[in-house]
Amino acid sequence: MIENLETLIALSKAGTMMEASTALRISQSAVSKRIAALERYYDRDLIERHGRRVVLTHHGTRLVERVTPLLSELRSVFLEDNALRKGKIILGVSEAILASWGSTLFSKVRDCMPGVEFEFHAQRSPVVLDRLRSGEYMVGICTGSPDADTDLVSEVIRQEPMVIIPSGLKPLKYRSGDSLDVMTIESRSGAWGSIEENMQQLNLHRSTSLESFFAVAQMALSDFGHGLVPTGVAKTLGIPEKKMLRLPSEQLSRPVRFVARKSMFAQPLVRTFYREVSALTAVIKD
Repeated sequence: MIENLETLIALSKAGTMMEASTALRISQSAVSKRIAALERYYDRDLIERHGRRVVLTHHGTRLVERVTPLLSELRSVFLEDNALRKGKIILGVSEAILASWGSTLFSKVRDCMPGVEFEFHAQRSPVVLDRLRSGEYMVGICTGSPDADTDLVSEVIRQEPMVIIPSGLKPLKYRSGDSLDVMTIESRSGAWGSIEENMQQLNLHRSTSLESFFAVAQMALSDFGHGLVPTGVAKTLGIPEKKMLRLPSEQLSRPVRFVARKSMFAQPLVRTFYREVSALTAVIKD
């Protein structure tokens, strides 16, 4: 029954059978069978099909609203009673962070906490937050404004400076405040909301948006336009310091956050992990 309810919740977020099956890593047929089983059990139509799109009926919406908090609490209890007891931390990390400086950071944290087992999941920041709320992850390291998630404990552990990668690494004459078109991250990302206003103040205009900072950097290297990315992405790709254009960190940076549910953040193991991550992040060289 729990699997069926989780499938209905996933379908309500995804909007299509295909996207729900991808999120759950099961077949579309399995999604349909689980929803049908729920409709038989409750003797109610829970979804309506509009072409490929699926929307919840009134009964489906009420069911999702009522069971979502309960399932989140069940997952949270499972994590606290099992993962914490075993000395295990399950965390979701922004893909761009884990693929750049994050892996080195966590290696150092592991050395400081040798008895702890870590399970990593690389996701986009909004997905990390969703899975924290649902109780699937214990901790998140992601980007975005800390004021946006009042239901979670959110602590900024780093302000990562942004840099401009000139198109094709050609010489770029630019002074802070000059009008410049740049490629950068798309609007649904966690980082966009935290850099958009400062970009406007610096007269930087997003000409193209992509789903990945690494994709932005690679397109800039291939001369498709100037790319605005975090320093860690540029360094990971081996872009020479003299070829990238640095912006003052107080003018444009993306906040990196340590995020957890309030009950989870109160756990001694998680608080120790937070202290180690904060201390080691503070000494990262930009």
